[in-house]
Amino acid sequence: MSGRSHEQNPPEPPEHEESPPDAAMRSHSKAAPERLPAAIRRSLPRAAWWVVCASLAALFLYPLYVMIAHSLKTPIEATAAPPTLYPHDLSLDHYRALAGDGGIDVLANVRNSLVVSLGTTLATVVLSILAGYGFARLRFPGSNLLFFAALVTFMVPFQALITPLYLLLKHLGLLNSLLGLILVYTTFQLPFGLFLMRNSFAAVPRSLEEAARIDGCGTLQTLVRVMLPVAVPGVIATGLLAFFTAWNEFFAALILVTDQERFTLPVSLSVISSEALGSVNWGVLQAGVTVTVIPCVIIYVLLQKYYVGGLLSTLGK
Repeated sequence: MSGRSHEQNPPEPPEHEESPPDAAMRSHSKAAPERLPAAIRRSLPRAAWWVVCASLAALFLYPLYVMIAHSLKTPIEATAAPPTLYPHDLSLDHYRALAGDGGIDVLANVRNSLVVSLGTTLATVVLSILAGYGFARLRFPGSNLLFFAALVTFMVPFQALITPLYLLLKHLGLLNSLLGLILVYTTFQLPFGLFLMRNSFAAVPRSLEEAARIDGCGTLQTLVRVMLPVAVPGVIATGLLAFFTAWNEFFAALILVTDQERFTLPVSLSVISSEALGSVNWGVLQAGVTVTVIPCVIIYVLLQKYYVGGLLSTLGK
């Protein structure tokens, strides 16, 4: 009986031994997770880069979209609360109102802004080039102290000087004039322009300047023919900063100019968008801001390579 029972119940195989199909499946399941993380690790940096770039692009483009969309709404929809996400009925009424409300000629104000911005840019660039080259190459006693004193003006708030500037322009007969605005804007743009151009010229190898001197070039010829072509990114960065600041400046133009014919575009927009009891016509204001932004965007897109290169080369010194 014992022998028969032993024959009927053969010993079971050890638990640690597996059949070939089971072993293959388990080895495949172990190998798959090892390949999957490797593929994810390879694609994760690229996916994270695109997510970050798309998020930053949406962050910067959304205000522009709101501005343009609001300017294209009808006057009734522009005052709706809560505001609509997009214009249901496209309308150019706000752009037509720019040339009619308050008897203000917006085209004349655009010309005023162009005159002031271009004049400020030209004066700032020329003076920054001359002074920056002098501080970078023409060493003289007290040059570092004088350069530091010029940079200290960064710490002086512009609003703290508006009253002395008003009295000074009145004494000089430049109050309520575009020339007065150009002089004021140039004065406050010079320190940063001087900083950019000094670093731009300091980054140029001295061997180029020495070679020009050997060829018989004087100081001014060396500056124009040798130094300026190399420092073009710094010149463009200085000019763009001066232009953008003068084009968008509001406070000084509001205080120093009282004649509507000499209003700059930001001041005229504040007048046009104002309604009864101090309310603001947001549709007209957004249309005016859209018109104001267009030149800045076009100029920046055309010159962004030089602008970024100029800032990196000068601020990195």
